[in-house]
Amino acid sequence: MKKPLSLIAALLLTIASSVSFAQDKSASASGGPTDPQIAAITVAANSVDINAGKLAQSKTHNKEVKAFAQQMVTDHTSVNKQATALVKKLGVKPEENPTSKSLEDEGKKNIAHLKTLKGAEFDKAYIEQEVTYHQQVLDTIDKTLLPSAQNAELKNLITTVRPVIAAHLEHAKQIQSTLSKS
Repeated sequence: MKKPLSLIAALLLTIASSVSFAQDKSASASGGPTDPQIAAITVAANSVDINAGKLAQSKTHNKEVKAFAQQMVTDHTSVNKQATALVKKLGVKPEENPTSKSLEDEGKKNIAHLKTLKGAEFDKAYIEQEVTYHQQVLDTIDKTLLPSAQNAELKNLITTVRPVIAAHLEHAKQIQSTLSKS
């Protein structure tokens, strides 16, 4: 159950980005992303998290941060494989869109910034970003996705994943509080 939940988590993370789907003329009538756009967003989101996690694994000496980063790399690598299989099953071809592009660009900026940091400063910045990201996801679930989801299976999955995202947020906050004490 954890791996499919990670797929939705990645999707939700990307939707939480600052790009507004309502302004995207290719978005669905509900103002949300289309299935092909969701596919592209999911792949982009997973790639961003994989890259940040790999960087964190190579830069941190903090066991908690390293374990968290490893979890991100493992989960999102698995999710990309699952996303590819799901896209194939649904007959959906990923469609690059302003959100997927923005996500890739922001991911690159985040990596560039994190590369300039070392030690505790790096750890704090990496975990702070994870806390912010997960909070945005929860807000997006509650305010956008659950009210907008039309497919019952998708809506059920979003409902199921919400507590997992909340747990990831709490884990990141716990690490953040530990880091702020040091």
